[in-house]
Amino acid sequence: MVHLEYSVEEPLNREPELPTLVSSFITPTSYAYDRNHGPIPHIDASTHRITVSGHVQKELSLSVEDLKALPQKTVICALQCAGNRRHTMRTKLKEVNGVDWFDGAVMNCRWRGPLLLDVISLAGISLPESELPHAHITFSSHQTPCQDDSYYGASLPLPRALSPSSSILLALEMNDAPLTPNHGAPVRVITPGIAGARSVKWLDKIEVSLKESPNYYQQHDYKILPPEAKDKESAEQWWGKVDAIMDMPVNSVVAVPGSGERVERGEDGCIEVRGYALPSGTDGPVVKVEVSGDGGETWTEAAILERQEEEVMGAELKWAWSLWRARVRVESGEGRRVLSRAVDSKGNTQAECPEWNYRGVAYNGYGEATGLHVV
Repeated sequence: MVHLEYSVEEPLNREPELPTLVSSFITPTSYAYDRNHGPIPHIDASTHRITVSGHVQKELSLSVEDLKALPQKTVICALQCAGNRRHTMRTKLKEVNGVDWFDGAVMNCRWRGPLLLDVISLAGISLPESELPHAHITFSSHQTPCQDDSYYGASLPLPRALSPSSSILLALEMNDAPLTPNHGAPVRVITPGIAGARSVKWLDKIEVSLKESPNYYQQHDYKILPPEAKDKESAEQWWGKVDAIMDMPVNSVVAVPGSGERVERGEDGCIEVRGYALPSGTDGPVVKVEVSGDGGETWTEAAILERQEEEVMGAELKWAWSLWRARVRVESGEGRRVLSRAVDSKGNTQAECPEWNYRGVAYNGYGEATGLHVV
């Protein structure tokens, strides 16, 4: 019997304080944000099974030990809720529909487990080659009911899901320790560079399919609807026309100082500003962050902080965040504002203010701290 913690009516959704979040390149598990659509199941890893079915040559029922016996890969990547920074879109543009996330619904962690590619290779794919570009890999968790469906599901296009360069994992470990229940124990999907909604926790079913997951959270959520979709009623006609979010956009956030704080200038007339930056999808790492203390009139290039070798351990960093620091000249007085913008290795540049969307997802307007009292 699976023990459930929290409830469908009041799932656990929380984010850390920003100064805490940017204190470490690898986000400690205890600082990692929580996003749930229902209770947290506590699952017995010794009896848990993951089935692989659909258009496969051989259906599988794998134990956690079976997954451990496969070659293990380590990936360092940022895992970000599609609704990260929704509060800014809500307050800067206009009202949106969704959990009121500030800027902390992101974590940068070390994940370890077998590649999805290796697991699917064990089953074999039974589709003709002509069908492969149009196929999907679906992921499901039936361990707990959700607010809008009886289970949680997501999917990825098969070519991307099984590309060796995608490094899609069935993660068993987070930060060199077994997954905790709130982060998907005993096994979860990790989709580097892709919105966190596709990184299904408490995984129990994988399917090779000719269709996307039919689940509510793939079909009626986590999509960037056009501005014409202004409310629940007008959005209804768009859900089936708009693709599910995959890659998250390039982004940056000012973590220190926080909005409304009193900040002292140094003798150089500058204040210290710190934050994080994220690349677009697989286009990392971030190569430049700029910070402005005068509303965008002038910009100062921030220093991207070096990662310690023991943090990186030879892993790729194209999906990881970058922490940055800058000293920026700001005039003394109240109501001051500091902005940030980022550029990744493929030249994707953070927008000053992206277009509004009904669900408030994928917001990547300039990072900012407002209402500063600079003395």
